[in-house]
Amino acid sequence: MMIEALGVGLLLLILCITLLVTLVIWGKRHSSGILPPGPTPLPLLGNALQLDFKCLIKEFKKISSRYGPVSMVYLGPKPVVILNGYEAVREAFVENWDVFGDRGILALGEEIFKGHGVLFSNGERWKQIRRFSLSTLRNFGMGKRSLEEQVLEEARCLGEEFQKNKDVPFDPAYLLNLAVSNVICSIVFGERFDYDDDNFLSLLALLRESFQILTSPWGQAYGVFPSLFKHLPGSHNKLFRNFKKLREFVMEKVKAHEESFDVNCPRDYIDCFLIKMSEEKDNPNTEFNYENLFATLIHLFFGGTETSATTIKYGILILLRFPHIAKRVQEEIDHVVGQSRCPSMEDRNKMPYTDAVIHEIQRFADIVPLGLPRSTTKDIILRGYLIPKGTSVFPMLTTALKDPKFFKNPEEFDPNHFFDDSGSIKKNDAFIPFSIGKRVCLGESLARMEIFLFITSILQKFNLQSQLSTEEIDISPLRTSAANFPRTYTFFVVQR
Repeated sequence: MMIEALGVGLLLLILCITLLVTLVIWGKRHSSGILPPGPTPLPLLGNALQLDFKCLIKEFKKISSRYGPVSMVYLGPKPVVILNGYEAVREAFVENWDVFGDRGILALGEEIFKGHGVLFSNGERWKQIRRFSLSTLRNFGMGKRSLEEQVLEEARCLGEEFQKNKDVPFDPAYLLNLAVSNVICSIVFGERFDYDDDNFLSLLALLRESFQILTSPWGQAYGVFPSLFKHLPGSHNKLFRNFKKLREFVMEKVKAHEESFDVNCPRDYIDCFLIKMSEEKDNPNTEFNYENLFATLIHLFFGGTETSATTIKYGILILLRFPHIAKRVQEEIDHVVGQSRCPSMEDRNKMPYTDAVIHEIQRFADIVPLGLPRSTTKDIILRGYLIPKGTSVFPMLTTALKDPKFFKNPEEFDPNHFFDDSGSIKKNDAFIPFSIGKRVCLGESLARMEIFLFITSILQKFNLQSQLSTEEIDISPLRTSAANFPRTYTFFVVQR
């Protein structure tokens, strides 16, 4: 008993010393300024006991509404700054880009990728991989098809699958994920997969399950206390196993490319990366290696599949709720495109109503409301508050997309948000679904292309119908701790 008491006493002593050291360090660091306001944290636990991790978005909104556009919350012992509203996000990420340019640490992402790839890297690694990836995607005239042609081919295949389900209600989520994922497969693997290909279906199942775990309350809680949770049973262990399988799948594709690629005729992203690896094989500090290749490929899959497919799924649900909007879009498609050819990106400028509707779908859907965190590279005063070096900063993109200063009816679906007084399409600065600044989403241009071409191709071919009355269709989001999703629904299509 005495030994046990000594052990407990020693543990308490260590905790007290750790707390005192932490307070002293923070006291010295913050003596030069006032930290952003926020709820009072508990020692070591921070505000963890005060937050509902099932809906962290709602919790952050409550904190911001009480404490202002720049507020602070402690996730465990770590302070996190919350930026609320478009103006605060812009001031940080655009006007002070050099300070807010690093990626904030996400514990699960760090555990899996170790700072590799384009999403979670910083410094020179991030600059080189991002520059290379943007160049490769922009110049994707490689092979026999342009990027737009690949999206259109997949839209045609999706239409054929919809046609198989004509007059029979079905949930489009599965087919949309297959179609959008196949676009990424064409870019990185140089091939698309049949919708019944077992390897392809296994890949998508792993990605879907991993995304659900990452955005779950457990995934958010892991980020607060990673040193504790990594030793506990839980869904994070399944996540690690999933990424091990994903790595095996991807590296098999890389190996096959190594055996067949032609330096003078690159077929896809992997070929281009392998060529770059060969060019820098004598550079001991090169960032073009297998770790960065694997991580970037997975980041492209996540960024290019889940968000785009979910946005399109949400768009269909919204158009079922407002059939008069769908009909008006179809009338514009018929006038500009007709039925004899596929829609193209060139058509978008001639279709202002359709363009406004798609912008409003993205704004209303608000798929990634928290955005991805940034980290400060040095101490900075923002709106009178000190944000110390190394502090994680969450841009509440949802508060920009729903900012009443920029959107008259922020909680309602209203395409007029993107029209000026003369009825012409207008740019709205607060429309930042892909974030803002130099670290804006790498796949923004691809996502815009996919959302426009898939939605217009579907409406060109089909009328959308629901078994429910329009009043019964619920377009409010299902919220997880870090993402918004449309509610599950079924519909059926009628050939036009």
